[in-house]
Amino acid sequence: MSINDLQRKYPWARLYRLDYPVRLDALAGVLEEIHAAHRRIDKADRDSGDGKLIGESAGMLKLRRLVDQVAPSPATVLITGESGTGKEVVARQIHEFSGRSGPFVAVNCGAIPEHLLESELFGHERGAFTGAVRAREGRFEQAKGGTFFLDEIGDMPAVMQVKLLRVLEERVIVRVGGTASIPVDVRLIAATHRDLPKRIEKGEFREDLYYRLNVFPIDIMPLRERAEDIPLLVNEFIRRHLEQQSVTLRIEDDAMQVLQQYRWAGNVRELANLVERLVVIKPNGVVTARNLPWPIVEHDDSLLPDVELISSGLESAPPGRHTSLPSGGLDLKQHLAEIEQSMIQQALRDADGVVQRAAEILGVGRTTLVEKIRRYELNAPDKDTG
Repeated sequence: MSINDLQRKYPWARLYRLDYPVRLDALAGVLEEIHAAHRRIDKADRDSGDGKLIGESAGMLKLRRLVDQVAPSPATVLITGESGTGKEVVARQIHEFSGRSGPFVAVNCGAIPEHLLESELFGHERGAFTGAVRAREGRFEQAKGGTFFLDEIGDMPAVMQVKLLRVLEERVIVRVGGTASIPVDVRLIAATHRDLPKRIEKGEFREDLYYRLNVFPIDIMPLRERAEDIPLLVNEFIRRHLEQQSVTLRIEDDAMQVLQQYRWAGNVRELANLVERLVVIKPNGVVTARNLPWPIVEHDDSLLPDVELISSGLESAPPGRHTSLPSGGLDLKQHLAEIEQSMIQQALRDADGVVQRAAEILGVGRTTLVEKIRRYELNAPDKDTG
């Protein structure tokens, strides 16, 4: 191989003044410089920016160790945890530290109608179905050389589970309406809030697919089990609002203690939504325990929701709790309807627009929730409300 060929194959050598023929002592020095540079870049990446794993609890330290351990390998990863715990954040961290040059492509299996999911994942050929006027790459092909993240894999229809299993076994896909096998070079990461072993027992999830996905399992602890991370998370969310909107917030110690005692059914996503609402209500202000909305303060009868928050239409007092009636009276029916709309909108946000999950959060049936969404003309994905 000529010097020119070597330089084309290893262009970084010019940056480190590596002369030819290569001497072992010179090569050792170059390798040390490259290693040191990568160490600096790696530390900078981990310590800055959004989408990082925030927290110093034992659970978060273990999670970061698992990410560091699996990231460089091509192993398939299955991330489990309650809704809102940050499964996609973990998947992106694995991709970021994997060294793969391709993109990170994410698909939520629960948010795509069953009849569209195959085309979304595998693509289609021209004329494969009505409206397919040209061939289209699927998400697997778009993730070539990178990481493909299948969120809410537990909601994948049975027929698609069979086809995904084939992809994992053979590493090829076939577009809808096509016959050619297309090789795919992707690292697959799946995630779910479902209990897959229970779904296997019920016949709702394939056992062979589960074992193909569960090569390297990662389970994320719910926020209520790592309350010591809440101040760090709150400060991080406030920092992001300051950076993006030049608006900040100060959380008093009594308010922080209440936040650490709350159960956080929506986990980190619910906490982020709360901080965002507080920034809107009290821009550049100070938040005390009394400013926190119900149900966060429901465990402490000495704390009443701030009237400012209630009147904003963003929060409500609990049923049965005494609140002051405005001197001019109110339209009770309209007031209750506004509270109901607010709760539905919050549940849809916490559920990423998935109506079934929002119904579970609110403790109502899916049909009932769909009817209320239509009645109030709320924004919800057409795919999930039909």
